[in-house]
Amino acid sequence: MRVGTEETRLVVLRGNSASGKSSIAADIREKFGRGLALVGQDNLRRIVLRERDRPGAANIGLIDLTARYALDAGFHVVMEGILYADRYGDMLAQLRADHRGPTHGYYLDVPFEETVARHATKPIADDVSEAQLRDWYRSCDLLPGGVETVIGADSTLDTTVDRIMLDTGLAGLPAVDR
Repeated sequence: MRVGTEETRLVVLRGNSASGKSSIAADIREKFGRGLALVGQDNLRRIVLRERDRPGAANIGLIDLTARYALDAGFHVVMEGILYADRYGDMLAQLRADHRGPTHGYYLDVPFEETVARHATKPIADDVSEAQLRDWYRSCDLLPGGVETVIGADSTLDTTVDRIMLDTGLAGLPAVDR
């Protein structure tokens, strides 16, 4: 089932915990303005459903449905989350195939030691241990087919946001007054 329009942009940001996905997504939205929906895995999985991340879990469908709804309503979508390739890959591949407009995927490749350091600055730092981070961590968990641009830990937040805005064409599009 086709989704969105030729003008809607779908941006998928993936990577390990504390790799910068949420910060990048928030800055893209701030720079773009209205007309861009954020579809966050953590929000839908942990807040809306209060569900653990497991194969075949309900959040996979909810993430897909939310992105599709926003695209069909004319919003550009930035989807962000760990989104493990083995659990979310089929959904992401189908969404990419169904989206009428450009789809861009980015994988934030941050070494484990750096994710631990970044995690220590987050509000949930006391709730999630280093051992849990290690259990969650997957090195270079890329989707098949070379559909993602890998961005390393050496890329600053501003550099990464500017790159994604330019790559996707969002930098040249007007915000929508909604």
